[in-house]
Amino acid sequence: MAGLKAGAPTPQAITVHEASRVLEVGFSDGATFRIPFELMRVYSPSAEVQGHGPGQEVLQTGKREVTLVNLEPVGNYAVKPTFSDGHDSGIFTWDYLYELGDKQDALWTQYTERLAAAGADRDAPMASQGGAGGHACGSH
Repeated sequence: MAGLKAGAPTPQAITVHEASRVLEVGFSDGATFRIPFELMRVYSPSAEVQGHGPGQEVLQTGKREVTLVNLEPVGNYAVKPTFSDGHDSGIFTWDYLYELGDKQDALWTQYTERLAAAGADRDAPMASQGGAGGHACGSH
């Protein structure tokens, strides 16, 4: 299966908790993670967030209240969430969801350090990326 490491844990249960804004994922190895929607949105694996290479990441702000409006399966290896801010281009493999859950304390620390280094406020609206229509990816 594409997107899965051999022998990697797979989700046994996925629950969207709208009120607390977390995605609860129970894996085959017994681990269960409650991954905040904000963390998922801030670390979306999409080119819009990650850029097209190291150093091109786009710092996300104003995502504390983001919710999931849809969560659709992608084959047998991932899910594609649609967030309330319209972002829907990230495909979260099982491996990536496990990593987000397992390393969320370190990821939160990294995120707050990036905010501080940029002099950005976590709750500030996203600055316009410029251009008509925002981010466009060319053919690769």
